[in-house]
Amino acid sequence: MKQHGFPKSARLLRRADYRRVYSEGRRRNLDWLVAFLLPTGRTDSRVGLTVPSALGGAVVRNRIKRRLREAVRRNRSAIGPGWDIVLQPRAAVLAQEFGTIHAAVRKLFEGCAQSAQRAASASNDRGGQN
Repeated sequence: MKQHGFPKSARLLRRADYRRVYSEGRRRNLDWLVAFLLPTGRTDSRVGLTVPSALGGAVVRNRIKRRLREAVRRNRSAIGPGWDIVLQPRAAVLAQEFGTIHAAVRKLFEGCAQSAQRAASASNDRGGQN
């Protein structure tokens, strides 16, 4: 198995999954990206991409998706278990260099991992007080 792959098991594939993340998840706004984050408690994390047609034609949207997929692929291990994440770029993504995209995705994923660690720590603290 490749270290940095992006297999189907790591992707959101069903429309119902996307809708659940949109409706129940938290929203994080960056200058050029909106991320919807939903802790699931599963043993794996999944990521989905949605690129609105308002960003351009198919060629432009596919280029954006390729760049985002590569950033996700390189940083997937930083998420940790138990998240469903949808990334939705804004028009400003067209002006971003790949290094900027890569760094922002990594920071977002590391924030998810830290949030999960804090939640687990708080859960353990409450469990120990009973």
